[in-house]
Amino acid sequence: MLQVSPEIGTWITRRSSKAGDWTTRELVAAKRGTTVSVVIPARNEEATVGPIVAAIRDELYGVLVDEIVVDSRSTDATAEVAAAAGAAVVAQDAVFPELGGLAGKGEALWKGVAATSGDLVVFVDGDLHDFTTDYVTGLLGPLLTDPSVAYVKGFYHRPLGTEADGGGRVTELVARPLLNMFWPELAGFVQPLAGEYAGRREVLESIPFVANYGVEVGHLIDLLEQRGLDALAQVDLGHRAHRHQSTQALGRMSGQIMQTLFDRLERHGRMVTAAPPATLLAQFRRGTSPGVEREIVLTDLTSPQRPPLNSLALRDIA
Repeated sequence: MLQVSPEIGTWITRRSSKAGDWTTRELVAAKRGTTVSVVIPARNEEATVGPIVAAIRDELYGVLVDEIVVDSRSTDATAEVAAAAGAAVVAQDAVFPELGGLAGKGEALWKGVAATSGDLVVFVDGDLHDFTTDYVTGLLGPLLTDPSVAYVKGFYHRPLGTEADGGGRVTELVARPLLNMFWPELAGFVQPLAGEYAGRREVLESIPFVANYGVEVGHLIDLLEQRGLDALAQVDLGHRAHRHQSTQALGRMSGQIMQTLFDRLERHGRMVTAAPPATLLAQFRRGTSPGVEREIVLTDLTSPQRPPLNSLALRDIA
C-alpha cells in the first residue's frame, strides 16, 4: 500500500481539523481582542454575493467578525448587492492608485488585505451557492486557538455532475502532480488551490501576491519556505458548490499556475532556463466568420505579482 512520508502523515494528523471542532461561542472566548476581517474578492457575482455577506453579517458580525469587505472589478450589480447586505465595498483600483491596476484574482486579494485592518484575514470566494458561516468559523478555529498556526487552507467535497469530487480539475491535473514532484512537503493539502483560507495579517503582509490564479499556490510555496510546514494547517469545510469554469478557462488558469510554479523553482535556484518560458497560450474556438472552422485565440499568461505589503512605505502611498 502506497503511503505518504512519515513527516506528511504526522502533519496531516496534527494540522488537519473539521469546521465543527469549534463552536462560535468557543471562538469568541478565544478571540480576546483579536480583530477579524473577511475579504470577498467578488467579480460579477451579483447572484451569490448577497446571501454570503448577509449570513456573515447576521450571524458573526460584531461577535466574531469585525469587518466585511468586498472588492474586485465587477460590471454588474455585485457592489450594490454586497453593500445592501452589509459589506463595505472597496473598488480595488482605488487602493494604491499610484501603483496602477493589475488584472486577476490575486490583485483583488492583495488590495483586500491592504484595505482592511483585522489581525486575522479570512478569504471567501463570492460564487458559493451553499455558503454557511462554518466556512468562516472553521478557518478561524486553528488561528484563534493555536498561536503557532500562521495560515489555514480550507478543503471540501467539490461535486461536478454526478461525481461527488469531480471538481478541482486543475488541482488534480496540474497543481497536485507538480507540487508532489517539487514540493512534496505540501502533498498533504487536500485542496491546495482552495479559495477559502485565512491567515495572520503579519504573515499575509510578508509574502508577495501573484496577480492572477497562481496566487494560492504561490502562498503555499512561499510560506513553506518562510515559515515551515508546521505553521500551515487545513480545515475540512464539508461541501462546496459553485460556478464551474469552462475547459478553456481552466486551461488559462492552469497556465498561470504553472508559470507561478516555474517562477518559484527558478527563484529558489532549483531550475535554470536558457530562455524565459513563453507566456502566450494559443487556444482554438469555433470560427465566427463564414467558412472559418476554427480560429485561434491568444492569451498572455504573464504572472506579475505584488510585493509583500510590509515592504511598501504605506504612509507614502496610502
